[in-house]
Amino acid sequence: MSMRMRRKRNFDERMAACGGLLLAKGTAGILNMKEAAENYRALIDFSAAFGNGNPVELEIGCGKGGFIIEKAKARPDVDFLALEKMSNVILTPMERVAAGNIPNVKFLNIRAECLPCYIPENSLEAIYLNFSTPLPKLGYASQRLTHRSFLEKYKKLLKNGGIIVQKTDDRDFFEFSLQEYAAAGFEILTADYDLHKNSHKKRKNL
Repeated sequence: MSMRMRRKRNFDERMAACGGLLLAKGTAGILNMKEAAENYRALIDFSAAFGNGNPVELEIGCGKGGFIIEKAKARPDVDFLALEKMSNVILTPMERVAAGNIPNVKFLNIRAECLPCYIPENSLEAIYLNFSTPLPKLGYASQRLTHRSFLEKYKKLLKNGGIIVQKTDDRDFFEFSLQEYAAAGFEILTADYDLHKNSHKKRKNL
């Protein structure tokens, strides 16, 4: 059985109404994401996008936007990017941000593989990975957001001393991620098996 999310009613009109929040939209039908990420550049000017020089943090896979909205409200002196590859999903957090008149959140409707196309190197203070899909099937390891191929991309986007904060409730994915962070040269600051006690933070070795 295969399922596909039903397209939201009046989708195009609603997306257009939130258009000012969308900084990047991926090109449909790109087959070779590696080639796209290596050859295409449309780097975002954060100071122009947000109208300030505040530090910038990124969440990959924002879902309904609960995490990023809470962060943005609590830290108005930080600008936040929320990435979600599915257009039908990203509409919900965009509408929530628009309705709440939250000025320090913008969105990227792209795949994580293509982040280097849009995000300048050495520009992010933090990257958040909250309950990323563990993709447990054999052969899917390279598609996990903590695979070393992704970590090498994140490493270039983070500032010196920048961190990755990951939360997962999948034990196997947690163990896999720890191995990949080590292999990619990240320093593990904290690693706690109690999900509700602490976040799991990794920092690039400097």
